Amino acid sequence: MIETPSLDIRLRIDFGRAASIGPGKIALLEHIERAGSLSQAARELGLSYRRAWQLLDDLNHSFTEPVATASVGGVGGGGVQLTAFAQELIRAYRDVERATLDETRKRFASLLKGAQTGKGMKSRLRRFLSRRARKQAPLARSRPAH
Repeated sequence: MIETPSLDIRLRIDFGRAASIGPGKIALLEHIERAGSLSQAARELGLSYRRAWQLLDDLNHSFTEPVATASVGGVGGGGVQLTAFAQELIRAYRDVERATLDETRKRFASLLKGAQTGKGMKSRLRRFLSRRARKQAPLARSRPAH
């Protein structure tokens, strides 16, 4: 059975040299919105709290508006809330990602027929190297010994 290759993209948007958003930061914002907690979002994404905090801090300093506000623990506990700006950032990113993926699939549909599926890079590399080694082996044997 011939497997149909899947096509996906990883979109990163750079805002000059100092600011960017991509799938990781957007996922972090989405998890914070659901959990209301940076530590919970970090756990769900398999990030350390420190790394999640660094990503959030980077986002907060990348734009003139913050993406999140934090409240310190107390009776109800602390938490993180996304700003309206962050919600718009997520929406805009996901809209562009969806449109880009749709266009990519259209443009690459005919080219997918030539894509190999089911085998990773290691498998293809191993096959290439073993073919190359078989071709070069007779040459190695025919060299005169010194």
